[in-house]
Amino acid sequence: MKTIITTKNAPAPIGPYNQAVLTGNTLYTSGQIAFNPETGQLILDDIKTETGQVMQNLKAVLEAADMTFEHVVKSSIFISNMDDFIQINDVYGSYFDDANAPARETVQVAKLPKNVNVEISMIAVK
Repeated sequence: MKTIITTKNAPAPIGPYNQAVLTGNTLYTSGQIAFNPETGQLILDDIKTETGQVMQNLKAVLEAADMTFEHVVKSSIFISNMDDFIQINDVYGSYFDDANAPARETVQVAKLPKNVNVEISMIAVK
């Protein structure tokens, strides 16, 4: 059995998917990009600001499932330019305690939705 998780505090899906799916105690988030949920506009000012918006969107989805970043066990980061890795990592890392940070991969891809620079998805367990 699965429960669809939605919140107005994160961007609405732009395709046939949901913000997250909860099955048992495990939450699977869809990839988030830097849409501001209040304005519907992409936040692409710079890579740190863009990554911060992505993380805020993920935070909202986690909260809708009554979870926090402490519950995250796995993250997937997709970036369009590996040269941005250090700045993305700085912002991403500020949301986690190093001792309890989740497993993660970071992959450079040719192109992301809406031509953004970073997309992140997570798996969390409560």
